[in-house]
Amino acid sequence: MTLRMAVPNKGRLNERSVELLLKSGLDLGEEWGRRLYVSARNQDIEIMFVRAQDIPELVNSGAIDIGITGLDQVAESGYPLENVLNLEFGYCRLSVAVPESSGIRRVEDIPAGCRVATSFPQATGRFFEARGKDVRVVLVSGAAEIMPYLGVSDIIVDLVSSGSTLKMNRLLEIGTIVKSQAAMVTTKDTLRERSKEIEDIVNSVRSVIDAEGRKYLMADVPRSRLKEVERMLPGIGGPTVMEIAGRPDMVAIHVVISKNEIYGAINDLKRIGAQGILTLPIDRLVQ
Repeated sequence: MTLRMAVPNKGRLNERSVELLLKSGLDLGEEWGRRLYVSARNQDIEIMFVRAQDIPELVNSGAIDIGITGLDQVAESGYPLENVLNLEFGYCRLSVAVPESSGIRRVEDIPAGCRVATSFPQATGRFFEARGKDVRVVLVSGAAEIMPYLGVSDIIVDLVSSGSTLKMNRLLEIGTIVKSQAAMVTTKDTLRERSKEIEDIVNSVRSVIDAEGRKYLMADVPRSRLKEVERMLPGIGGPTVMEIAGRPDMVAIHVVISKNEIYGAINDLKRIGAQGILTLPIDRLVQ
């Protein structure tokens, strides 16, 4: 049976989601950007392009087996979906913010009857209800930051990344409802019934994410300094060491290291007499 997967059709999550699927080995053809759904050429998988906010509903209903969306959208839906893989992009948080001049500095200080402008009414309502706060949710489709200035609301609940937009609009962040990023989600029933297919695609995408944070490093190093190299470059399971024809004084080492370690590693290797240092990108890394 074909595995159906939903991907955001536009916005902040679309481009990176498709990139991960392509790098994981799914061939979506040449026209995926102009179609609402495509079949992967080399796998029994269909990719549907739909709104990110609709994906939790489609997954929960069983129309879609697995979907990529933001955890903020999952929280808004209220459905008990299973997060099978955090995708490490689309970071933001759904936060409560108040005008700087309001005098409110904690969620506990919000008065009863306060008007809250948001495009996340369900998550907002549950958050305040759990804290015994009787607020009135004002549904807006965007630009929540301007609503207190217009007198439409007293405070807002909105997605925040850096917080610079809040500062520009003289708003103060006082609480977080949910920390969000892009994730692959499914239901418990689907995960149980289609565990192999879901595990395969999750592992494939995870291998791309893991590889993007690493580099493959090769170098010829003095045999006498090999113990130092092993301490400097532990890698995943230690460096691979190979003989070099005609060079009994040198060995070749291959190791996978974090991108953040490249600068220091190359300088350390040069200091101990390494030669022919080379770094390469990695497409996928299965650990």
